[in-house]
Amino acid sequence: MVPAVTFSGFGEHAVEFYDGLLADNSKAYWDDNLRLYREHVRQPMEALLAELTSEFGPDFGEGKVFRPYRDVRFAKDKTPYKTHCGAVIEQGRGGGAFYVELSSAGLRVGGGCFHLESDQLARYRQAVDTEVHGAALERILAKLRKTGWEIAGDVLRTRPRGYAEEHPRLGLLKHRSLYAVRSWEPDDTLHERACLDRVRRAWRQVRDFNEWARDHVGSSEKPRR
Repeated sequence: MVPAVTFSGFGEHAVEFYDGLLADNSKAYWDDNLRLYREHVRQPMEALLAELTSEFGPDFGEGKVFRPYRDVRFAKDKTPYKTHCGAVIEQGRGGGAFYVELSSAGLRVGGGCFHLESDQLARYRQAVDTEVHGAALERILAKLRKTGWEIAGDVLRTRPRGYAEEHPRLGLLKHRSLYAVRSWEPDDTLHERACLDRVRRAWRQVRDFNEWARDHVGSSEKPRR
């Protein structure tokens, strides 16, 4: 039996690797620095996720580290590689997610509904429209803001059809995605085991938001494109 890998921080060259990728997003750079990516970024991220899955996975699904390659089929930007490494624990996209990301900017964590399909958006607005569930979401978001989280998402310029201009939660109803994020610039903690505690504490803070999304939005019933 192979022993589990213990997370001890991201490698000392992790941020340097992404600084270089920002300057030269090419296959030549990637190939020349692939060992750095694997040892200083990918393997630590997999170890971090593995340790967190025992607490956050049972109610929210499997964890995965995203591929480093960009989908450039329909993109104007044809650079081949993502300039960050992201990982997530979620049941299905949009229905609550525990997210962590490493880049040259440092560490970023998040939670909530990063993308909503039409069936999820309908359920989201139905819940926000009710006094009980809508007010509960307002309290959750207010608490996150108070503790340093940024609330973001894709927002309509005008009110969605079927809702009054005087609706008490019109701002939330305008959202087509809704999530909370917070970030830390590169520091010593990024390269220490204490980084695990930083992510765990943040994910615990965003858990109520994810539970709301899981219970009232859920996974999309539409096939993935």
